[in-house]
Amino acid sequence: MSEPTLDAVTEPVHTGVSLVDSILESVDAATGLPLEDQVGVFERAHEQLRRALDAPDSQLDDQPESD
Repeated sequence: MSEPTLDAVTEPVHTGVSLVDSILESVDAATGLPLEDQVGVFERAHEQLRRALDAPDSQLDDQPESD
């Protein structure tokens, strides 16, 4: 049995938390950017995800993303 590759993932990941889903979509969209531009997207996503983990659950429900 072979292991799945990244190419095998065809559907976006949905967490059910709109803020997190939005961040993941931005990371997914970065795959078409030059490598040096992807770094900024990943760093921004990392910071946003850390803030989401630190936020109370009530703040994650359908809140607009802020930079």
